Amino acid sequence: MTKKKTVTIFEDSLAEIELIVNQLEQGEVSLEESLKSFERGVNLIRTCQKALQDAEHKVQILIENNGTQTLELFADE
Repeated sequence: MTKKKTVTIFEDSLAEIELIVNQLEQGEVSLEESLKSFERGVNLIRTCQKALQDAEHKVQILIENNGTQTLELFADE
């Protein structure tokens, strides 16, 4: 999967999750529709988690020290 495609999938999934959360918070949908939306949200979260794991893996590969992979902590400024 290309970088742009991965970013788009992640961002699109995140945007849809936000819509689902807003919809569920309003409480104006039926129980059945709420359950379908919740299930969709769970699937989208899994998609986002996978994209983040893939990105973390790529970062680990890119950060090499003398030929061995090392994981460096992200310093929050």
